Amino acid sequence: MRNFWIYLFLIYCSCTFSQKIMQGQIIDFDSTVPVAFAKIAYNNKIIAADWEGKFSIEIVNNNKPLVCSYKGYYDKNYYLSKDATFLLIKMIRNEVLKKTEIYSDNEVNLLIKKVIDNKPKNQPEKALSSFEYNNYEYLLVTANPDSITSKIDTIVKKRLFGGRKIKLDSSNYRYKKFIEKQHLYQIEKVNQIQHNHKGTKETVIATRMSGLKQLVYDYLGLKMISYSVYDNPMHIIEIPIINPLSSVGRKMYVFKVIDTLQIQNRSVYSVYFQPKKPNSNGLRGLLYVDAESFAIAKAFYRIYGVANINATYSFSYLKEHGIWFPEKRSFTVIKGNNSENIKLLGATIKFDASAKERLKVDASDQTYIKIESVPYDVKINQPVTFKDPKIKLEVMEDIMKKPESYWNFFKKDTVDIRKIPTYAILDSISRVENIEQKLVFGKKIINGFIPFKIVDIDLKSIIKYNNYEGFRLGIGGVTNAKLSSQYKIGFFGAYGLKDRELKYGITPSYLLDKKTNSWLSVSYSDDLNEIGQILFATQQKRFRIYDPRPINISTFYNIKTYSSFIESKYIPKVEAYFGISRSEIQPLFDYIFLTKDTMYSNYTMTTAQLSLQWNPFSGYMQTSTGRIEYEKRFPKFSFQYTKSIPNMLGNDFNFSKIDVKIAHDIPYLSGQNSSFIFQAGIATGDIPITHLYSIAPNNLNRETLLQRITFAGKNSFETMYFNEFFSNNYASFQARHTFNRVRIAYKIKPEFSIVTRLAWGNMDKPEQHQNFEYKTLDKGFIESGVEINQIYKGLGCTLFYRYGPNGLPRFEDNLALKIAYVLNLGI
Repeated sequence: MRNFWIYLFLIYCSCTFSQKIMQGQIIDFDSTVPVAFAKIAYNNKIIAADWEGKFSIEIVNNNKPLVCSYKGYYDKNYYLSKDATFLLIKMIRNEVLKKTEIYSDNEVNLLIKKVIDNKPKNQPEKALSSFEYNNYEYLLVTANPDSITSKIDTIVKKRLFGGRKIKLDSSNYRYKKFIEKQHLYQIEKVNQIQHNHKGTKETVIATRMSGLKQLVYDYLGLKMISYSVYDNPMHIIEIPIINPLSSVGRKMYVFKVIDTLQIQNRSVYSVYFQPKKPNSNGLRGLLYVDAESFAIAKAFYRIYGVANINATYSFSYLKEHGIWFPEKRSFTVIKGNNSENIKLLGATIKFDASAKERLKVDASDQTYIKIESVPYDVKINQPVTFKDPKIKLEVMEDIMKKPESYWNFFKKDTVDIRKIPTYAILDSISRVENIEQKLVFGKKIINGFIPFKIVDIDLKSIIKYNNYEGFRLGIGGVTNAKLSSQYKIGFFGAYGLKDRELKYGITPSYLLDKKTNSWLSVSYSDDLNEIGQILFATQQKRFRIYDPRPINISTFYNIKTYSSFIESKYIPKVEAYFGISRSEIQPLFDYIFLTKDTMYSNYTMTTAQLSLQWNPFSGYMQTSTGRIEYEKRFPKFSFQYTKSIPNMLGNDFNFSKIDVKIAHDIPYLSGQNSSFIFQAGIATGDIPITHLYSIAPNNLNRETLLQRITFAGKNSFETMYFNEFFSNNYASFQARHTFNRVRIAYKIKPEFSIVTRLAWGNMDKPEQHQNFEYKTLDKGFIESGVEINQIYKGLGCTLFYRYGPNGLPRFEDNLALKIAYVLNLGI
């Protein structure tokens, strides 16, 4: 009997110790995105993974498989290996269901509808007459030292003439030692959020930035995620996303009730949502819905893609007001499947292109961005007043001069011993490496200027080329604030080596109002212009190391202009220009303009011009130096009206022009981008061909395709020959979609874009234009093509094909092959 009990005890121990708790995760085979709440059947038990696809299960028999199932996927039988320490189960989508949509159950669909219907009662901006609170925000760029190996790697390289060269790579070791002592970068900000019947306004009260003593406005306007969970669209890393808590979002996402629980003694539903189409890897999350008021009590959001993004919203229930009010907001960006750099105020964070494991993992891949914001001093339904409600963000003066005692109030995290050393070390690094000066220098370079003492030199004016002037050598610039902040003087001078003529101009300006960037200017210039150009006075000229279109242009006119004009941002979200000018014009080609039985080879125009740039969806920041567009959102609208002034200063013609432009960009979380441009113009009255519309042609009229190879323009018609079409009324439309860069070989990562352009135009009085041959666009013009940019060192190519009513009889004549170049300044 005694042996029997010993034998039974040994069997029990054997069974007990053969059991083990195994951790695991279920992911999509193709996208590596977790499969949330998948069912796992094992040993006659069924459990469910969490919303990150993670699970924990007790293993009693390695010979029995785990059976994983989820709607839209094939069932997966997973057999355990003896040495397994973590289970990574990859499920394959069911191709039959790949293109079908998964729908929410009626019960949860009704629940989400109630959340949407009750927004006016639950969203603080709609439910409360007013509120005001201060908000402490902390941005951190850092890494977890424990995730970085301190191993010194050995790198073997081949020598030029054979043999091997062995080098030691200690970058991971040095990075780990650095990150153990301090963070890479950190910024603190205190802002005041105010809301009343006029809208919501943010005012920055204080900030401090590690390594910087001067203010960097870019960060103050940095909003990586929307403040409200109810906003539609939501903005995540400045990309608009359809909110699942919207009528459209309810149709795009699938919802599932997971559990019922208590938050702050109130019953809430835990609801998981994900994109309705199984092949989508967009926004996912958990919503905690108040069972009584149908308000959001807590929310988690997650995105897997170019960067893995986590966002958490916490709310506090204010019983006296019957509303859930923001309590804390946190946002984290970590490594994703993106090969490009994410740049933040000069600090570069690198994410790897592949979702698969690599042979070597760089320490910098463990870097992440984290932002936390906490409201305090909340006031509800008390009188709130503020000025300029359309200016969403205002920056107070001297916000970087708060004493250390001011920030001691926010030292709530005593565990973070790396915080204080970050300020001290980066401040000293900043002084040694002149980080602030580099930031200022970099911004001016991007805009096409290089600072030199009291003058910013215009890089665009140094060297140019076209068929008429040949090489055009010159210098230009504008005085900067080191000379005066109240006035500035712009100037340029240039000389054409082929036409041997001097061109020059000067523009003194006086600052009328610093707050609205209002300047009064007078100007004189003697220069050349391309015929048929479409220019908006408010259009910002982006810097290019070269301007490709004018290289092959030979039809210019000389223009001597006296002008006076005002530029201002007085109207919120509008950049305005109004000017009066007198121009003496001489066409530099064979041309006669005939009107009222009078023939003109030279002529004078006196005109008034009003130009407006309206960006209704952008956010503007009011600073001590003026208004800044810190949230560049689309669509954007341009309007311009030009009218000649009869009988004034020798004006020869009576005419008017109306020009409009609508630009729209749609960025995607995948990193792709779609852009659209609509442009139109109407010119009425007596107006020479120099001031009509040629719609930016960019093709040489030569026999073979290879002879026509030149540089591609940004938005020009690549298959339209120079001077081929002219119109006094026109409309054009362009659509471009840019895909992610594709790694073909080492350092060869081209960016592909597909483009289509259409145009229509008409000429009302063709008999007025003598000695000049051209066609009209009354039948329309269509071209489509592919741009392959940044193949290597910024070089690329484009290929376009012309078709439709104005297609040419010979196939080769419809083709345009161009060289493209994208300059990356690395700033």
